[in-house]
Amino acid sequence: MSTDFPNIFATVLARVIAANQALIQEGALPALDLSRVLVEPPRDATHGDMATNAAMVLAKDAKKKPRELAELIAEKLRADELIEQVDVAGPGFINLTLKPHVWTNALRTAIEMGGDFGRGAPQGGAVNVEYVSANPTGPMHVGHCRGAVFGDALANLLEFSGRPVTREYYINDAGAQVDVLARSAFLRYREALGEDIGDVPEGLYPGDYLKPVGAALAAKHGRALNQMPEEKWLPIVREKAIDMMMATIREDLAALNVTHAVFFSERSLTTGKDEVAATIAKLRADGDIYEGRLPPPKGAPIEDWEDREQTLFRATKFSDDVDRPLMKSDGSYTYFAADIAYHKSKFDRGFREMIDVWGADHGGYIKRMQAAVKAVTGGKGELDVKVVQLVRLLRAGEPVKMSKRAGEFVTLREVVDEVGRDAVRFMMLYRKNDAVLDFDLAKVIEQSRDNPVFYVQYGHARAHSIFRNAREAGFSVPADTKARVAWLSDAPLEALSDAAELALMKKIALFPRLVEAAAAAHEPHRVAFYLYELASEFHVQWTRGKDSPHLRFIIQTDPTLTAARLALVQGVATVLYSGLALLGVGAPEEMR
Repeated sequence: MSTDFPNIFATVLARVIAANQALIQEGALPALDLSRVLVEPPRDATHGDMATNAAMVLAKDAKKKPRELAELIAEKLRADELIEQVDVAGPGFINLTLKPHVWTNALRTAIEMGGDFGRGAPQGGAVNVEYVSANPTGPMHVGHCRGAVFGDALANLLEFSGRPVTREYYINDAGAQVDVLARSAFLRYREALGEDIGDVPEGLYPGDYLKPVGAALAAKHGRALNQMPEEKWLPIVREKAIDMMMATIREDLAALNVTHAVFFSERSLTTGKDEVAATIAKLRADGDIYEGRLPPPKGAPIEDWEDREQTLFRATKFSDDVDRPLMKSDGSYTYFAADIAYHKSKFDRGFREMIDVWGADHGGYIKRMQAAVKAVTGGKGELDVKVVQLVRLLRAGEPVKMSKRAGEFVTLREVVDEVGRDAVRFMMLYRKNDAVLDFDLAKVIEQSRDNPVFYVQYGHARAHSIFRNAREAGFSVPADTKARVAWLSDAPLEALSDAAELALMKKIALFPRLVEAAAAAHEPHRVAFYLYELASEFHVQWTRGKDSPHLRFIIQTDPTLTAARLALVQGVATVLYSGLALLGVGAPEEMR
């Protein structure tokens, strides 16, 4: 197999490191920390294939001017068999142009590695990715949809990059909101028994989605619940309502192809052993809790501020803006106290790295939660919170009306049922998570370049149509991918000399580095952007081929060039398939 360069950027970085190490061994440079040296695509493609910051970040420790150091490094790199040209620019930037065979080797590697091209070696400890975690008080809405897709794609990306990942959902099944759910369900129970309940009182959950819960309670309990005081029927109704809401949520997530390995109950923290109390006791023993009085908030109000002596977490000790209450005036725990215990449980289960995906309305909660994680893990745990911004749901540019079933919002399931899972997942990722997203139900099903999900999927389908066309033209191109890869193993890739062909090979070769960088930054949208760019370059090649015999993929009079170009098409198909899989989006071989 030709898998010498599964990540060409990592390969060239190793060459740059080796060049510096040679200079150190020769005594031209002192011992240096080379960990900050990077190799990246240049900002301007005319400057070459890659650029390294080596001279810029090492100059101070090397006691040389960046330009002087750059010339020393460049001289070593000019002797490298992979590098065709080295240019030193500006104050000390080093630009590299690679030899053509590097890109043909990278293409062959992509074809032969298939779905493993770009996959990272196993590395690092387990990562906990918590996402969705919607309150089980109703069906999920389109805002939950974005968090669900983002979290799931991020988990895919981390796994592909080599990290072991646990996907987790935190069920908020304790506190006042689930009691409101129970009272709302009890109203529907009475309705199921034939009572006229009139309008749903303010403060309870409207919408028809609780009618099945009421019917189920009536079928099981008859009129017995009506004979009980609230303190008796409330836990019964609450448990049934939560179970049925979570079943609906699981069904909705499955429709979106979103999975979780762990569903963690908030209520479990205080049933049996009181984990919240144990966490507070630990913090107190560590000197991170005290009894005190918070000053009145300045500027924006603090929602949990009370003018009284209370149990406070020293959040300011861990870079938060203010210390935080852990107990309410009625003696119950604050939500924050339960959240600290929950994150401690993650750490106790072996997760040093935690990623939480939150909605836009939780941005103000980040600093205190990160402070709490530092405290309960002794600084050994790390929490990264990714906020997903709002989704504005449109139809042909006009706001979409609320759902009749939900009463207050458009449900996730309604959107998936209307436009399909692939369109929802891709478009939810085709914008950075912290930017507001306009999701137009009409545009996401258009068959045009302006619809990114169609354009990328069409690129994969077009690649397979080329293979079918080649068979019809008399070439023995196997339909099975594994057999086709074997058939293309000896394709004369050196025949790919056109500038557009070279650009496509370079784009394919970028995929492993793209995956690595996107995983490190926790930014799956980078994959969506890359796939659109790759598909665009491929479609341009197809369009040019219609008018230029030189650029056609299938040339019956030249089987050698045809085989090389079919290999290029296979490389595009391989990466489009893998990238779409990371996003949880299908890669069709035909499109209607």
